Amino acid sequence: MLLRIASALVASGFVAGFSMAADWPQFLGPERNGISAETGLIETWPEGGPKEVWRVPGGVGMSGLAIKEGKLLTLVQREGQQWVVAHDAKTGKELWKSPLGSEYENQMGNGPRATPTIAGDRVFVFSGEGILAAFALTDGKLIWSHNVVKELKGKEADYGMACSPLVVGENVVVIAGAPNAAVAAYNAKSGKPAWTAGDDPAGYSSPVLLKLGGQEQIVAYTGASAIGLSPQGGSLLWRFPYETDFNCNIATPLAVDGKVFISSGENHGSALLSLKGAGDRFDAEEVWTSEGPQSVMRNEWQTSILLDGHLYGFDNVGSAGPVTHLTCINAATGKRVWQQARFGKGNLIAADGKLFCSTMKGELVVVRATPEKYDELGRATVIGTTRQAPALANGLLYLRDDKEIVCLDVRK
Repeated sequence: MLLRIASALVASGFVAGFSMAADWPQFLGPERNGISAETGLIETWPEGGPKEVWRVPGGVGMSGLAIKEGKLLTLVQREGQQWVVAHDAKTGKELWKSPLGSEYENQMGNGPRATPTIAGDRVFVFSGEGILAAFALTDGKLIWSHNVVKELKGKEADYGMACSPLVVGENVVVIAGAPNAAVAAYNAKSGKPAWTAGDDPAGYSSPVLLKLGGQEQIVAYTGASAIGLSPQGGSLLWRFPYETDFNCNIATPLAVDGKVFISSGENHGSALLSLKGAGDRFDAEEVWTSEGPQSVMRNEWQTSILLDGHLYGFDNVGSAGPVTHLTCINAATGKRVWQQARFGKGNLIAADGKLFCSTMKGELVVVRATPEKYDELGRATVIGTTRQAPALANGLLYLRDDKEIVCLDVRK
């Protein structure tokens, strides 16, 4: 049994040992669900909080952090440009930077929004105005680039293009929000257009590969719906309308026991969908839905975490001066299990039975991931105002704001 477990971990790209460590090569980690397989992380709060390993200047933007093979990648804005920057993940030393586009300005915050995706020896990025580009991981050399929104005659999302690229097989996929091209795929090697699908406006969510209905599907949460697509050619498998004010569908869909969980803020709500059918067509039906002022788990921009049948996430109540609670619900029923009221806006990931939460105040809060109760292990202010979720790789936790990137040691 132990041999089979170890073999499975190796096949999944995880390293087995006294503790398990893993890279964080894309938005929301290895499986794009906010969960790391790492173990051996802090159980008791160190005096003064986790040890700081390094802190370096960064730049303006909402891009998250991707880590692979000792390199940390993110997008920043400085010196009148959007940049792809690479740092040494252990020391913070800048290894290279490459220009992505001119500076991006928006009423909801300046700079790039999307998190880089590292696949093989390449880095795929998406700028605030919709430039999709591939760079060499080793030295930052530009390999290919497309202004997706312009080329497909789309409309830039009101608050900027925010989709983090998804690499599936030979292609890299983004939400484009163009006519007959809500989603667009390009060959990852050559950059040549591969396929387009859908006809919805762009939201702010990132697509994800999920196994549903016995087959792998690309699930995209556009500005008007959740859709399932064939990874091979982008054919539409199903569509579930889900409209919110300002097209603010932002969180990434999650697979829950073969079903799909979607959620939105703006006092909207959440839903668990089941898929009926097989092959090339499915019907999406509500298992449960929670809408309006009394709903649960209204994820404004944060993706919830699914652990052992429970969803942990930020429930943003109201649209004007909202109150945000950290909440646990039963994923199968949508019933609230516990709620830490007025926790404040933030984001989260999970590892080793714990939730690692970042708040907009710049705090790192570690909470035991249990449906029994809210159990806080500790908190410390570690950075400035931030919306980004932490990234975790090899026992080190990374966070950034508009000025700095910080690395903390969260090992026992």
